[in-house]
Amino acid sequence: MILCRSLPAAGAVLLAFAMTPLLTKGRTSPTSLLVNDARVAKALEWIDKNGSWITQQQIKITEVPAPEFQEGTRAQLVRKLLESSGLKARIDSIGNVVAEYPGSDGSGVVLLAAHLDTVFPGGTSVTVRQNGTRLMAPGIGDNGAGLAALLAVARAMHESKLKTRSTIVFAADVGEEGEGNLRGVRALVEQYRANLRAVIAVDGYSTDYITTKALASRRMEISVSGPGGHSWSDFGLPNPITALSRGIVRFSGVRIPSDPRTTFNFGVIAGGTSVNSIPQTASVRLDLRSEDDGEIKRLDAAMHKAFDRGVDEEVEANGRSSHLEVTYKTLGTRPGGALPEDSPLLAAARDADKILRNSSRLEISSTDANIPLSLGIPAIALGGGGDGGGAHTLQEWYEPTRREMGVKRVLLTLLGIAGVSP
Repeated sequence: MILCRSLPAAGAVLLAFAMTPLLTKGRTSPTSLLVNDARVAKALEWIDKNGSWITQQQIKITEVPAPEFQEGTRAQLVRKLLESSGLKARIDSIGNVVAEYPGSDGSGVVLLAAHLDTVFPGGTSVTVRQNGTRLMAPGIGDNGAGLAALLAVARAMHESKLKTRSTIVFAADVGEEGEGNLRGVRALVEQYRANLRAVIAVDGYSTDYITTKALASRRMEISVSGPGGHSWSDFGLPNPITALSRGIVRFSGVRIPSDPRTTFNFGVIAGGTSVNSIPQTASVRLDLRSEDDGEIKRLDAAMHKAFDRGVDEEVEANGRSSHLEVTYKTLGTRPGGALPEDSPLLAAARDADKILRNSSRLEISSTDANIPLSLGIPAIALGGGGDGGGAHTLQEWYEPTRREMGVKRVLLTLLGIAGVSP
């Protein structure tokens, strides 16, 4: 049995909503009005009463593997679940699940997206286990919680017959993690860009922040190749693994500022065929992140210098009897960006927090919101509710306590920026 606590029924509550959607770029949003809307109250009440149903959908989704570039089976499940909420859903050419909730006045599109993929490779056990009140499984929070919230918002709007001024696009997108390079949301933004008024990414579960800044990042693969040989008879030939090691040590000595916060990580290293062979090839993967795009560029230049020099040192140390070649491959680039403090989208999220008596801070992170923010399109990332930990590990866990508040927070923010129609 899944344990889940529900908040009190919503009842008839005075809500602050922007009655018209976000308009053209640079124009101030209309004054928010206090509205007592029975359909909104009904949608909130539906969420309160169906916490266990939402959790069951989360379990179903989590137990369908979705490694990077292999999200198809999970996408089919989410498509069926959206269709069960009265939406006509499709899977686009890149693999995104897309369902449109038509607006009343053609005043634009608001995209509500949650990513399908996980960081775990194929073959990873994703069976959900219960430990007390906790649900345990890789991907149960990131992004099982986000996908469940997406489905719950769609179902609540359908059950309450809510009408919005802007068209809502519900999307479960591919390629958010790792080398996916945000390809899913890139395609969605490109498709709807002409009419796109705002983007809300639902990522994970946390309700104590609003992501308004996009963390810039770049993922690189550095490869070194050479003649290779036998560890005994060919001793003295330059070794690609040793060359990479020299480059890693050199780069690790580069100054890393704390402001703007900047990080790097060597996450994967590979090469060689046996312990008694000088490898012909070796590679390492590097993740660069910073609050400032300029720091990414500086570290990229420092990386090239460090590994070029590391290769030269390895050749020099072995009498230049042979040569090594170093190549650089960009695996992904995530642009930075920021939502203005006076954005109507941020105001909608803060209004939702006030209504729900939730405290949150502004945060910077790397999410699907990166792409629209880099293009000047208003975007934020919100959690889907509940509690959890161990993201990106096999020990990931989730607890559905207070999950309904997170779902309602997403719904109210969405309605605040899309507008409610009579």
